[in-house]
Parts: sequence; structure tokens; C-alpha cells
Amino acid sequence: MSFLKRNTTKKPSLGNERNNEVKEDDKNNQEKDKKENQNVVKKKTRINQAYMVLTRPLVTEKVNDLVKFRKYAFEVSVNANKPEIIKAISNVYGVKPISINILNLKGKLVKKGKKIGKRKDRKKAIITLKKGETITIHEKV
Repeated sequence: MSFLKRNTTKKPSLGNERNNEVKEDDKNNQEKDKKENQNVVKKKTRINQAYMVLTRPLVTEKVNDLVKFRKYAFEVSVNANKPEIIKAISNVYGVKPISINILNLKGKLVKKGKKIGKRKDRKKAIITLKKGETITIHEKV
């Protein structure tokens, strides 16, 4: 009954060690790719959150006159506060503002025929930058 016994002698490997090394390298590469993707996702989410705070830059004659004093105006989310606005501006434009002034604007009542409605409430943020720093919001305006 010797044929039923297992052969305990070690057979020569046919490149199994190489395959194991390749598998380990693939695992390491996959882990690195996952980490890089997570970093990219974090950056994208920060920027996406910034654009959720900053609705749009305001481009009017009054705001163009404020640029001389290093002041820029943005329409921001109604729920945004000063620290969130500072983070959003630094993420999007790479500039840290000195001060921020916030204006809450109530929506007007409007009538069209017999129907009465209300415009949405808005919030403006006027930011002041350090000397020498600028933001290129509007070109050729």
C-alpha cells in the first residue's frame, strides 16, 4: 500500500517563486494606486466643496471699482460662514484673504399679474487680499 502514501519529497518548482513575487508586486502596485486615487478624490472633494460654497464671482461696475482696493465680491451659499469661505477661496484661487465682509440679502416680493412670489435670498462675500495678491476672475470685461 505504498502507493497510497503521500510523496513528501519536494518537487522542483517551475517558476512558482517568480509567480509569487509577481503577485506580491501586483498587490503593492494596486495598494499604491488605491492610495493615489484616494488622494486625488480628497483633492477633488475639497474643490467640489469649495464650489458648493462659492456660487459665482460678482462682475459689476461697483465690484470693478473695488478691485483697486484689493477687494473682490462673490455670491456664496446662504448657509456658508466666514471660515468656510476662507477655505474655499484658498482652495480654488490659492490666496488667503485678510478679511471678509458678508452681506445677507433678502429676496424681494414680486408680482406678475395676480400672482405674488418672492425671489430667493442671497449672500454676498466681499474679500480683501494682501498687497500684491490678485485673483483673475474676469478677463476682457
